[in-house]
Amino acid sequence: MSERERDLTVSDGNSLLTDHDIYLFRQGTHTRLYEKMGAHAVQVGGRQGVLFAVWAPNAERIAVIGDFNAWQASAHPLTPRPDGTGIWEGFIPDVSHGAAYKYRIESLGRVFEKGDPYARAWEVPPDTASRVWNEPAYAWRDQEWIQRRRERNGLDAPFSIYEMHIGSWRRRPEEGNRSLTYRELAEQLPHYLREMGFTHVELLPVMEHPFYGSWGYQCTGYFAPTSRYGTPADLKYLIDELHRNDIGVILDWVPSHFPGDAHGLAYFDGTHVYEHADRRQGFHPEWQSWIFNYGRHEVRSFLASSGLFWLDEFHVDALRVDAVASMLYLDYGRREGEWIPNPHGGRENLEAINFLQRFNEAVYRDHPDAQTIAEESTAWPMVTRPTSIGGLGFGMKWNMGWMHDTLDYFKHDPVHRKYHQNAVTFSIWYAFNENFVLPLSHDEVVYGKGSLLRRMPGDEWQRFAGLRLLFGYMWTHPGKKLLFMGGEFGQWNEWAHESSLDWHLLDQPLHRSLSHWLGDLNRVLRQRGALHTLDFEAQGFEWVDAADADQSVLSYLRRGARDEMLLVICNFTPLPRCNYRVGVPLAGRWQEILNSDATLYGGSGQGNWGGVETVPMPSHGRFHSLSLTLPPLGIVIFEPAAAG
Repeated sequence: MSERERDLTVSDGNSLLTDHDIYLFRQGTHTRLYEKMGAHAVQVGGRQGVLFAVWAPNAERIAVIGDFNAWQASAHPLTPRPDGTGIWEGFIPDVSHGAAYKYRIESLGRVFEKGDPYARAWEVPPDTASRVWNEPAYAWRDQEWIQRRRERNGLDAPFSIYEMHIGSWRRRPEEGNRSLTYRELAEQLPHYLREMGFTHVELLPVMEHPFYGSWGYQCTGYFAPTSRYGTPADLKYLIDELHRNDIGVILDWVPSHFPGDAHGLAYFDGTHVYEHADRRQGFHPEWQSWIFNYGRHEVRSFLASSGLFWLDEFHVDALRVDAVASMLYLDYGRREGEWIPNPHGGRENLEAINFLQRFNEAVYRDHPDAQTIAEESTAWPMVTRPTSIGGLGFGMKWNMGWMHDTLDYFKHDPVHRKYHQNAVTFSIWYAFNENFVLPLSHDEVVYGKGSLLRRMPGDEWQRFAGLRLLFGYMWTHPGKKLLFMGGEFGQWNEWAHESSLDWHLLDQPLHRSLSHWLGDLNRVLRQRGALHTLDFEAQGFEWVDAADADQSVLSYLRRGARDEMLLVICNFTPLPRCNYRVGVPLAGRWQEILNSDATLYGGSGQGNWGGVETVPMPSHGRFHSLSLTLPPLGIVIFEPAAAG
């Protein structure tokens, strides 16, 4: 609800905060602080203006400075609340929408000029002031999506996530290589994603961040979309258009650390307010950033309110929580002697664990049709299990083990893959311990790792065939799917955040064919319940043969909640396999619904002429079998003819 929509009139002590707000704030359970803290347009005594509220418990004096008072410290001092909360407040009349401001904080003989932690908008970087934001309530048009979100966003729904960085998806070279705005993206992105068949888009952090090269993972504006691409209303318009095109929206959210920029949260009032004072607890040596103090109730309320803000105000469908492992472990990225054990002598961050559990409870309480997704890279147990049984309470978790094993397997020359078969079979042993997302994310195509296409061995044809096989294996493996932008058409170069994707590659047949393959995988993922309804249930997967390492072949069944069934066979070598026998549970004709080696996808055209009849010849413990042609570096997917 926007400021104008509420049309607030304040008469009680010039404060929006009630006694109940203060109780929740101090308890660490407030999840809507953005409605009360920061800068809010109100009427006081019949006069329109802005009420400011900031938490700075160790400040000696605070004033609001801005373009409305020529940045003069003496013009508008704030007053501390008498309740000892450390919140400072004050009403300033006649402050207009869009006005730039900061808090001038005097503490311990020093002066700090800080942006507003609760600001709804900021100046365009490199400028660092917050802005008073008082735009009218956005008129959402996504009611149909919201009504159906439970089924579109459920654990049994198809998830094909397109991960993207807004600033480098497309650019305008004719205009100084500038990034597209939120509004310009709204004209192109929803149509593209719908055409490609993706179900969701995941945006690298859109929260305001001072350094563009951080990709948004070092943010200062936890309640403000970056102004680089437009206004908050512009971002809402983009999300609205995505929803109207049946695309769910996932935002990356970073409650794990924050940068030390002078206008940000670090040393906010001259002391360690948001972060731990001891660097062994409060500073990430690897990322050179500060760690939130999850044991401080006011910080917990700040973070929980930030997460709920994006769900409440921007209609996002899921939050992907960044760097969860760094929150869970006190010794994350540290050597012996560089960290402080918990009260029991362990390395678990008990305060962060409790925060994550309470945060997930709040999200699913208020938005039961939303999801939280953990980027958690360790074997921490029960990340996606209910808090009532000791879990962290996330809806899903990235499967980093699958990602590492799979990319390691595919980098091997096919002649050696028979010695590494375990790399593509091991994931099934733990596939149902958590609700997994299979990620091929931005982290896998930067810092010298090479693009996915370039990491495939062999000549050009084999690289494309290998990438089609990788995607086919991924899309038929249990778990939800995530692919970083550019992978869908075979970007040759690593991702570079200062330039656009190489869209011109789609003019070349092999790249265009790869894009077509990915689109058809998405189509089949949506249409066949066998590929998504039981992603997180063991009965959704059954090996036919995981042991044919000599020929580097895998065969398995995927099953759905309504007795749907698909047969998948992967040939990880460039040698076609003729008369390859596979046992099946049903007699009759099996239709070949996808073949990565089809000429349509840039393949050699080897396959099974659209389908094969079973013969009463036992194989793989079954009474009936199929004699198949397995294409080189190919994957073929069959379903019983009756199901088609």
